[in-house]
Amino acid sequence: MRHAFQFKINFTSGIISPAYLQYLLSAAREAGIAYIRFGLRQQLIIDASHKDYDRMVTALTKRGVSYEVNRDDYPNILSSYAAEEIFVRDTWLKENIYKDIFALFDYKPKLKVNIVDNNQTFTPMFTGNINWIASNQPHYWFLVLRFPKTNMFFHWPQLIYTNDIPRLSKKIEDVIFQNTSLYYENIEADGNVLYKTIADEFAVISKPVEESLVLPDFKLPYYEGFNIYGDKLWLGIYRREELFAVDFLQNVCGICIATNISQIYATTWKSIIVKSILPKHRDLWDCLLNKYKINVRHASNELNWQVEDVSEDGLNIKRHVIRHFDKDDVRTFGLCFAVKTHPKSGVFGSIIIKRQMSVIRNQVKALDKFEILYTPNFNPNSKEYIHFRGDVPKEQLGTYLISLCKYYYELQSMKPDSACNLYESQIEEAARDILHQCPTCMTVYDANIGDVNKNIASGTLFEDLPSSYSCSLCNTPARKFVAIERSSFEPKN
Repeated sequence: MRHAFQFKINFTSGIISPAYLQYLLSAAREAGIAYIRFGLRQQLIIDASHKDYDRMVTALTKRGVSYEVNRDDYPNILSSYAAEEIFVRDTWLKENIYKDIFALFDYKPKLKVNIVDNNQTFTPMFTGNINWIASNQPHYWFLVLRFPKTNMFFHWPQLIYTNDIPRLSKKIEDVIFQNTSLYYENIEADGNVLYKTIADEFAVISKPVEESLVLPDFKLPYYEGFNIYGDKLWLGIYRREELFAVDFLQNVCGICIATNISQIYATTWKSIIVKSILPKHRDLWDCLLNKYKINVRHASNELNWQVEDVSEDGLNIKRHVIRHFDKDDVRTFGLCFAVKTHPKSGVFGSIIIKRQMSVIRNQVKALDKFEILYTPNFNPNSKEYIHFRGDVPKEQLGTYLISLCKYYYELQSMKPDSACNLYESQIEEAARDILHQCPTCMTVYDANIGDVNKNIASGTLFEDLPSSYSCSLCNTPARKFVAIERSSFEPKN
């Protein structure tokens, strides 16, 4: 089998020391592995065949590396730290605070823990079981629980102090695993009972929740290529097939070490980000990208996808749909797509393509049909799904998804406070500041006045004039009129 074994190595929050990554990559090369990948939870994944397995185990064991094979007993702690400075600036949640929290985790969580800023939309908020979201009050956090193997949420009634995040996470995990029948894979799990159980015996620094959690509208930032922040650059690298060549990454680490860059970041989009690049060192990175023919300007509608880890099936569906999007030049800004090929997998998306399953003789069988779902208001942080179409063959996915994209933009334009409405009013106002002058007799058409002689009402924009319209004085066709600014025509006081 091509991917008989998946070795998983966690990096808390996706923060990777270049020297440590070099160390891991040397193990992969020793085992004959040519490519690695990064997962949805910012971890390192190494695919190994049967013949590579023993060598991979030997290489990691002799280096003292902690890993899992074909298991996920210890999901990686996920955070929005990679977005700090480059996608999130006006926030109290800085690098030192993230690192203080991570340092206080003295255990390996068995439940998924997310630690995210509330001012960003780069990292998913609620894909964890224990979701910590920064409030607007410095050092205080919202806590939103998603009970394991369910989409049932509970909002903790207190804001929790920063330093208590690891302690309370551990306590919640302990109580859930001690009472699995109540809280594990139970759609009737009662968060209030869990809260009371813990609050009665476990003291934390907290404040009452006085204002509800308000999240920003989803806008996925473009996370590829060279970008400027302050007096430095950051570089985002995405790979279409999710595979990074081991020797390429070894060179990435080498440049980081040589130029005193102490961290590389794995993102939840299975890409990597390198920050703190000095402009004088950009040529080094350009040479590396040229050497390995790395493209860093993919279309946005290819970057806003979440596919399950190590899922060739999911990638094939993504490729198929993107070909349709490219052919029809479809706009997908503001949307996020997810491919779900396994019933229990958790993916982040405002539009979900879900492979349908059937149960035959107590066995779950994948079908060649899909269900298309979307979330209320197309908010990818929601875990409530609305059915759009079912029993869709793969060949028709593109057609239905394009229709759903159009529906999304129709909803956006219908909002009373929509920026689209403001934009249209600004365009109309700008249009009224443009006059159109006949080049033959210099007569001016002013939309604010119209043309009484031609029965054109005041307020009629030049673009809305009938095709037969001509100058009321010399009959020169309107198509020959010249646009001029009102300020250049009206006399100055």
